[in-house]
Amino acid sequence: MYARRLVQLSPRAAATATPGGRLVRGGHGAPQFNEPGGYLFGRKPGEKYEKEGWEVIWIGGFTIAFGLIAAGQIYKPDTRIRTWAREEAEKQMREEGDILEYKTTAYKA
Repeated sequence: MYARRLVQLSPRAAATATPGGRLVRGGHGAPQFNEPGGYLFGRKPGEKYEKEGWEVIWIGGFTIAFGLIAAGQIYKPDTRIRTWAREEAEKQMREEGDILEYKTTAYKA
């Protein structure tokens, strides 16, 4: 019984069971191909484009959102750990009376 079911599920049995005797897998049939229409976005050259109602709102919303995000990134506070550590070290050095600025030396390798 197990062998009979295995033969029924084999690719050869499936190929002979379809009309024409060819093996079809996936059930999608022949691949579809859309012939090119000859016009970009289906619009003929010289034809005036008419905006739809939602396009102005959509583009305006994206422009405002981009501007707000850019301004937020430019003016965000510096929260890096190195900046905080440098400020703390400079504060401690000022309290102890150390010199914070050093003369540059001309070092040539």
